[in-house]
Amino acid sequence: MDRGELVPDDIMLELIEERLGQADAQAGFILDGYPRNLAQAQALDKLLGRIEQPIDEALQIDVNVDQVIDRIAKRAEEEGRSDDTSEVVRNRMKVYSEQTAPVIEYYAGQGLLTRILGEGSIEEVFQRIKGVLQLRANS
Repeated sequence: MDRGELVPDDIMLELIEERLGQADAQAGFILDGYPRNLAQAQALDKLLGRIEQPIDEALQIDVNVDQVIDRIAKRAEEEGRSDDTSEVVRNRMKVYSEQTAPVIEYYAGQGLLTRILGEGSIEEVFQRIKGVLQLRANS
């Protein structure tokens, strides 16, 4: 993680399976930042099929790259995180375009993807996300 690389797929899937098996996840759950590659998405689909908890919605929060870098730099200043250096951020962007971007098309192809504008205040973005999830819950 300190180098901006992804946690190995098998470890992530094991952690998710364990967490989704807990009682408070039975009514539903949100996975933030996962899956991050196509293999994880496919493995997640198999896991969710086994536990009969299919994906209802996949959200893509669209943000300008420069704004992402600015946000991470601000977080680095405020929190002192070792994984928020400019070198790590550049590597994350490379990893995203190579590994994570195909996940967007994967969920779009299943009719599950909704894109949300990620610019504006945290509250504005939260309200957009909440609105999409409420629409899905009511349909």
